[in-house]
Amino acid sequence: MSIDLKSLIRTIPDYPKPGIRFRDISTLLTDAAGFTEAIERMVSGAPHDIDLVAGIEARGFLFAGGIAPKLSAGVLMLRKAGKLPGPAMGTDYALEYGADRLEMHEGAVPRGARVLLVDDLIATGGTAIAATKLIEQAGGVCAGASFLIDLPDLGGAARLRDSGLRVQSLIDFEGE
Repeated sequence: MSIDLKSLIRTIPDYPKPGIRFRDISTLLTDAAGFTEAIERMVSGAPHDIDLVAGIEARGFLFAGGIAPKLSAGVLMLRKAGKLPGPAMGTDYALEYGADRLEMHEGAVPRGARVLLVDDLIATGGTAIAATKLIEQAGGVCAGASFLIDLPDLGGAARLRDSGLRVQSLIDFEGE
């Protein structure tokens, strides 16, 4: 029997500001069967000819670490600016309220490597689009993207699909 993953996501109203309904995955993560099933579903819907699974800081790391071994792939960490100890390459991107930067270690992606992008949630898609650009800038091929949660009304997954990327999400929260 399949677990209702959506029921394991806690909604916190008015966080981090009034009017926002924060989708808290910590309640899913503490449910061993639910977290295991989420990983299994993300793996089953992903392309299987993957060299690296790229997790976006920080919650994406949790999913990348669970998915990568099942695809016989390595884990690529996409970090916020200034968090990596070695030489890094990065890309800047716009947010609703300013700008941010994603970085990875130089040389972390072999030329032509097929990369699956993962994160816990896709909203407007700005961070995910920046991540795909960074992977491509490094010489990799973004072969797909997988998210636990999609907020379809914000259009991020659609933006990725419009760019030609294969995208899956396990849970939709409409009306966000």
